[in-house]
Amino acid sequence: MVSNPAAAPVLFDRALLRARQQRALMQGPVTFLLDRIAEDMAERLNAVMRDFKSAAVIGTPGDQVGGALAGRFDRYARIDLPERESEPLPLEAQSLDLVVSALAFQFVNDLPGVLAQIRRALRPDGLLMAAMAGGDTLTELRQSFAAAEAELEGGVSPRVAPFADLRDVGALLQRAGLALPVTDVDRVVVRYDSAFGLMQDLRRMGATNILLERRRMPTRRATMVRMAEIYRDRFADTDGRVRATFDIIWLSGWAPHENQPKPLKPGSAQMGLAEAVKRAGKV
Repeated sequence: MVSNPAAAPVLFDRALLRARQQRALMQGPVTFLLDRIAEDMAERLNAVMRDFKSAAVIGTPGDQVGGALAGRFDRYARIDLPERESEPLPLEAQSLDLVVSALAFQFVNDLPGVLAQIRRALRPDGLLMAAMAGGDTLTELRQSFAAAEAELEGGVSPRVAPFADLRDVGALLQRAGLALPVTDVDRVVVRYDSAFGLMQDLRRMGATNILLERRRMPTRRATMVRMAEIYRDRFADTDGRVRATFDIIWLSGWAPHENQPKPLKPGSAQMGLAEAVKRAGKV
């Protein structure tokens, strides 16, 4: 069952996201995160002893992921996430063996709804594998902007999108009805000459602020300079270069199938906990 998009909070301006991604493409995109994810996804899928005949790459910018995985399935479709999330994904029920996505789900307003649609589109024992920004991604930038604005402007405006944590994502997989859910985090730390180098990369990733509640007026120059000073003071290494954290949350889950492993039914254990502990102490 797909969740009601009208009930989901609308945090992101997805039309602006698409415009900024297109601008980044014209300027020459920065792709080091996508390159890393494409390589990791190929390795993770190589460990899955399955043939995937029909697949979809959903919402993923660039061609890195599709290119890295093209040899794993007979055919695949590239599907963009709609700007208006009230519009359903163009996926037929039980039509896919595999769905992958990279660096897209963190900008979805109704992620439970999207996951439920993907679950519906997967054939029994079909696999969803995705990577999204989450956790402490850009925590240094968030803290530095907050401190600079509080000091110079007497308040803090939303500049960096809120990111889901690992437990939230695992719960969403279960809520969508996906079996055998697995989540883990790959922390990538990138170093820059200054905070301005990081912000330039974010622009060329198409990943700058798309929050609906973002400040619409240009940031004061004094605030930007102070932000960079705070960033350097708090997050620089001994050589003066500053760190930027990207937490990539990996998630996977399977459409239920009768042959999948299942947990034991309550009360079906052959040995109680007390007896197991007692026996363990005799080993």
